[in-house]
Amino acid sequence: MMTASLDRIHDLLIIGGGINGAGIARDASGRGLSVALVEAGDLGGATSSASTKLIHGGLRYLEFYAFGLVRKALAEREVLLDIAPHISWPQSFVLPHAGSRPLWMLRAGLWLYDNLARRKIVPGSSRIDLRRDRAGRALDARYSAAFRYWDGWVDDARMVIANCQDARNRGALILPRTRVTRAEYDGSLWQVTLGDGRSLQARRIVNAAGPWASEVARSVLGRNDAPALRLVQGSHIVTRRVHLGRDAYMFQQPDGRIIFVIPYERDFSLIGTTERDIEAPEAAKITVDETDYLLAAANRYLARPLTHDDVVHSFAGVRPLILEAGKGDRETTRDYRLVEHDGVPAMTVVGGKITTYRVLAEDVLKRIAPKSKPWTHTAALPGGDVDKLPGETGQQAFARWLANLVAANEDYDPRLVKRLAITLGTAAEPLLAAGLGANIGGIFEAELQHYVDAEWATSADDVLWRRTKLGLHIGSAGRAEVARWFGEAAGPTSVDTPVTHRFATPGA
Repeated sequence: MMTASLDRIHDLLIIGGGINGAGIARDASGRGLSVALVEAGDLGGATSSASTKLIHGGLRYLEFYAFGLVRKALAEREVLLDIAPHISWPQSFVLPHAGSRPLWMLRAGLWLYDNLARRKIVPGSSRIDLRRDRAGRALDARYSAAFRYWDGWVDDARMVIANCQDARNRGALILPRTRVTRAEYDGSLWQVTLGDGRSLQARRIVNAAGPWASEVARSVLGRNDAPALRLVQGSHIVTRRVHLGRDAYMFQQPDGRIIFVIPYERDFSLIGTTERDIEAPEAAKITVDETDYLLAAANRYLARPLTHDDVVHSFAGVRPLILEAGKGDRETTRDYRLVEHDGVPAMTVVGGKITTYRVLAEDVLKRIAPKSKPWTHTAALPGGDVDKLPGETGQQAFARWLANLVAANEDYDPRLVKRLAITLGTAAEPLLAAGLGANIGGIFEAELQHYVDAEWATSADDVLWRRTKLGLHIGSAGRAEVARWFGEAAGPTSVDTPVTHRFATPGA
């Protein structure tokens, strides 16, 4: 492993610590490049922790004949479920027939979705009768026909951390909460100035700053040839659990959009997303109109309507889409583009989605290290590195490992063991063996120390809303106790109001 240091000349500097930057850092480090990743905020602290948390092909993209994107994403769905089984798993979705499209059309679309890419982990779709199937219990009685299809769920913020951990393990220098203020190319090297006064040198730069990519290209790299971005706010609400089963729902809306209602954190449902153009990433904040829209969209289908009192949490993030003249919200591509800047060894990444971050990284490395070999498609991420028996998938191996972990730790509540396992993966094993220490408001001290020592956490919010989602579970008193452990004056949220977060933090 190479030594991470500011003093060395880096083969590659990555600006931006979201999922794309993290994936590029991991891939490049594993190919032997010396890598530095610099992120102005927390790792995964913006768009990459504010997604709908799906690994999916994008069923609705078939309507716009985006077969290449859907095929690529469906193939990646299998890869990610296999290499990150601790933080991802197959998720069933129920699509009620609402009359906007004939049943034969839905069946044909789902058949295509099932067969565009090879499946080993994710089951195929089927038609169900909501009058007999458990999924129908949560829905209004007027819905009787539906389809069940499958995609994947992922803890998006932890996917970022796992990629950064693997990059660091392979020698990368990871610098969160560090802004790049200036980068000048002297003909052989980039001379890079950081916001804290330090500097570094790099042979090549990849700008993966997400919603800030165009701004970074212009103001930091001095380039005006990056494509314009369309910034679209996507907001979500978290409510009381609407259905006790394991299914999620996909609800078609009269305006042509769809929303998802997904089981979330055992006790809740995640509902989203909206699409609203905004001028700047810093402006991201869920609006009352968006909350009303999501509640109304869900209530068109639910037997027991939701109200504002059922909303316990909300968040808003920004999707940086490639600006395409004449295209509306649904038609705008979710694919990515790699822009190589004229005259300098620098590239800007625009667009993309969490499902295809790994193939995006491979495409970047094809350009900057064409003689190196891809490797990330079979290498488990940290935490998902469980031993497989012959013929086992990562999901099967992890389920077997988890059962053994629970059995070996019978002195602990099995729910606690499972929570640690689906958060930390294999890192939970030594943590449990060493002892968890004091209970700090609902989270154990050894766990908090792990997030600080191994995952770059520096605040209560880092732990409660990104490394975990325990902010939903431990109440305002528990959140305040965790904040005090970090030396913060007060908890990150108040006692009486629903928790709201803006995940558009300042870009790198």
